[in-house]
Amino acid sequence: MQAEIITIGDEILIGQIVDTNSAFISKALNKIGVSVYQITSIQDDKAHILKALKEAENNVDIIIVTGGLGPTKDDITKKTIAEYFNDTLVQSEAVLKNIKFLWQKYIKQELTQVNIDQALIPSKAQVLMNSVGSAPGMWLEKNNKVFVSLPGVPFEMKALIENEVIPKLRATFNFPYIQHKTILTYGLGESALAARIEAWEDALPDFVKLAYLPNLGRVRLRLSAKHENKQIVKTEIEQQIQKLLPQIEDIFVGFEDDISIEAVLGKQLTTLGKTIATAESCTGGKIAESFTANAGASKYFKGSIVSYTREAKQELLNVPEELINKHSVVSSQVAEAMAVSVLQKFNSDYAIATTGNAGPTKDDTAEDVGIVYIAIASKFGVFSEKFSLGNHRIKVINKATNKALIMLQKEILKK
Repeated sequence: MQAEIITIGDEILIGQIVDTNSAFISKALNKIGVSVYQITSIQDDKAHILKALKEAENNVDIIIVTGGLGPTKDDITKKTIAEYFNDTLVQSEAVLKNIKFLWQKYIKQELTQVNIDQALIPSKAQVLMNSVGSAPGMWLEKNNKVFVSLPGVPFEMKALIENEVIPKLRATFNFPYIQHKTILTYGLGESALAARIEAWEDALPDFVKLAYLPNLGRVRLRLSAKHENKQIVKTEIEQQIQKLLPQIEDIFVGFEDDISIEAVLGKQLTTLGKTIATAESCTGGKIAESFTANAGASKYFKGSIVSYTREAKQELLNVPEELINKHSVVSSQVAEAMAVSVLQKFNSDYAIATTGNAGPTKDDTAEDVGIVYIAIASKFGVFSEKFSLGNHRIKVINKATNKALIMLQKEILKK
């Protein structure tokens, strides 16, 4: 079973927004055993939309369209889909009722005709009710192919995919069982890792695939199995993991269940009843941001101090001036002092501190651009590591953030 995703909107093509919708939809489809054959981004243009729909119908079983369902004149998707199906638009009373409810509860303004017109849908379409917005989703079928049209607003699209589209696809088709298991590794490059586990990879059965997902100092190994028999999939994945782990035990840091390492750490800290605080210099709050981007972070994230300057390190974190004068702000001694101080200030169980030269200049330190010291403090003590992360400022910041999170996870796993 294959699908194509069509995103409609000039704002995507001119780079004004990033197409995150396709990534979300692809992941949701993959989980139920649907392969995405192609992702296409097109203009708000009738001829272009009609051409894309026809090509998709010839190529795949499921076509999911996002965008172009707003109330303004440039939102032409609905009319164009009606034309493609040789259909007319009719008013959906259920959708109109939902629009009126939203306006009364949230907008508190007079309902205009353009908003009422959002209740118009092709007569052949089944409504996918949008519980968080006014534009409905639509489900149509033609020549044994399924066409789904969704609003482009990400939170509306996500709600419709999770609550309407995926359940309806499951009820309509018989999908094979699919399972992914992602293993997090740190400290060995992709090519070296591939060479180490080559014999194991070559022995994988045909229905089990391995993907390497490298990213700034870490490599994720994603095992994917797809089979009609659920138990065969679950048993095989578990057996293959047990064969693999002894070969990578020195670089293995945990599992990732389709979530980021920050979310993994959040779950671990919450389960253990532990907390974390950060003191950041060169990373400028990036580590704190990675934690707080996850719902429920207040259970384990105490807070952060971004002590970017020498003075801030002294005044906010009480790093001794003589320590800075002796070792410079970019040093293991200062990183460790920062970590211990923020641990005490927030009374947390763990603390991360970063100090380094992200570039492009060295400022008043002797260390080269790209040198970063990362310290981890806990009630058991403090330690630090030195890293050379290149000379690209954004990459240095992101790499330092990733390495700090990996260091923290290793420390948590020790305890």
